[in-house]
Amino acid sequence: MRIRGLHVQDVRCPTSRFLDGSDAVHGDPDYSAAYVTLEADGVCGHGMTFTIGRGTEVVCAAVRALAPLVLERELEEITADFAGFHRRLTNESQLRWLGPDKGVIHLATAAIVNALWDLWARRAGKPVWKLVADLTPREFVGLVDWRYLSDALSRDQALDLLCAREAGKAAREAELARDGYPAYVTSAGWLGYPEEKVRRLCGEAIAAGWTRFKTKVGVDVASDVRRCQVMRDELGWQRELMADANQVWDVPQAIEWLGHLAPFRLRWIEEPTSPDDVLGHAAIRRAVTPMGVATGEHCANKVLFKQLFQAGATDYCQVDACRLGGLNEVLAVLLLAAHFGVPVCPHAGGLGLCEYVQHVSWIDYVCVSASLADRSTEYAGHLHEHFVAPVRVEKGRYLTPETPGYSIELRPEALAAFSFPDGTEWRRA
Repeated sequence: MRIRGLHVQDVRCPTSRFLDGSDAVHGDPDYSAAYVTLEADGVCGHGMTFTIGRGTEVVCAAVRALAPLVLERELEEITADFAGFHRRLTNESQLRWLGPDKGVIHLATAAIVNALWDLWARRAGKPVWKLVADLTPREFVGLVDWRYLSDALSRDQALDLLCAREAGKAAREAELARDGYPAYVTSAGWLGYPEEKVRRLCGEAIAAGWTRFKTKVGVDVASDVRRCQVMRDELGWQRELMADANQVWDVPQAIEWLGHLAPFRLRWIEEPTSPDDVLGHAAIRRAVTPMGVATGEHCANKVLFKQLFQAGATDYCQVDACRLGGLNEVLAVLLLAAHFGVPVCPHAGGLGLCEYVQHVSWIDYVCVSASLADRSTEYAGHLHEHFVAPVRVEKGRYLTPETPGYSIELRPEALAAFSFPDGTEWRRA
């Protein structure tokens, strides 16, 4: 199967009109994506990198710069040495100067790599999670580029970890098919929502069976206390509440600020400071315990995750499906998290992210961690109707993805409406 075409589209949904996705740093997000389609002998693979509006055109340009490394390659050649291909893609001598392994080039890498996974899974007739689950442990570790990781986790240690999980894989698959995967909901607590809307959305979510909620914080102490009080008024104390600061604080400021939020018994504070500040996260974690610290949405690569784990800087690993360089690098982080005993609670919520991370969570439970303890995956109820195979949730749990591929294909009518700047939604605006 030869890859004969690569197309990228700038897709933007005008979510800023209703302040969906708003937080302390991103006041007017338009949930968007650089959307890649690979054409290969009659079969298409789809991938995307999530963005929030302006700048998506830059990621699309980076995708085009990487395209020659993919075009006219055989899919089977790539998947036979996926780790080697991933290194060649991230190590191209001139483009690497723009990273390495971070920034716009890495976001573009994710869109292409995830499109390859979608193509591979469609060819196999399986969802991506099942494609990975059916690999042998040796094939699994062969998907990972182990450069920069061996001081924390060697290939042989990872192989031993996966071999130890083999016996219960079928039972865990059956459990997820029966019960689904635990989730938490973010879309009741966007920062720009008025209080009455937050109360209404919390009530609707509780009626639908949700038991885990997240709110946004970081504007000022008084409003954050009020926001958490509103959430607790609606949720009571038997349901979980988390908060997300979206990197807004300096380290001492975070510690002082979180003292005011401690009475609300937050399960975690998410991204309390710069995502690159490993030692800052460690200091905050020591200061705010028993409140947990969660981060990973903006961790640029596997090396930063490695250091967070080595430094004891985070209680929860919030790996993102396309901030890293595609699923291969995500698999490396899942292995690192299991080795260090850190629960994986993937970041989601944006355009396509929920569709992606359901596969990540299934892979983690079935193949890697074999645990649901203290784990839940983010969910926001926006924009799923635009996908050919959208996520399914029931009573606060993701249901098993069953359609072959990575669940990321957009409907033609969505592309016609939201392609920027010529889609019907943008011409109308």
